[in-house]
Amino acid sequence: IKEKGYSHPSPIQGKAIPKILKGKDVLASAQTGTGKTAGFTLPMLHLLANRPNERRRSIKALILTPTRELAIQIGESVRLYGKYIAFKHTLIYGGVGQKPQVEALKRGVDLIVATPGRLLDLIDQGFCELDKVKYFVLDEADRMLDMGFINDVKKIVKVLPKRRQTLFFSATMPMAVESLASNLLN
Repeated sequence: IKEKGYSHPSPIQGKAIPKILKGKDVLASAQTGTGKTAGFTLPMLHLLANRPNERRRSIKALILTPTRELAIQIGESVRLYGKYIAFKHTLIYGGVGQKPQVEALKRGVDLIVATPGRLLDLIDQGFCELDKVKYFVLDEADRMLDMGFINDVKKIVKVLPKRRQTLFFSATMPMAVESLASNLLN
């Protein structure tokens, strides 16, 4: 955090981070460029870093995002923020070969940043199991619904554990996002 030059949390970070660290579900809305990504990745990485050692890595955190570009951007933030943490992550998105993604999953990862289509493909092929996910982030929830991913999101949620922490982050809060959130958040 110091290397990134952060000294004080943005308003969205100041409100979201304490709730996330307490294990609360969060529905957060803030404009683009206000630090939403750090608002969910920093506490999630902290929680992942404070876990007991395990022999086999399993996916404990899923960040679902609508586009490959956003997945890459979030993946870069995760890499930078988690620079000094012993964890593994990978990106799952379409438009590229799936072999490197499958190999990363086979080696074991703690966190994945994914787009819905490719993630569902890998789940259907038996390469990706989400039954150990403790933290589920739906980033850019408004864009996810605008782009028609509502059914894909619902399919993914069905394979997640019932007991998990769910975090919705969105630039706007249309009724469709509120409706979805009311069904998924505690």
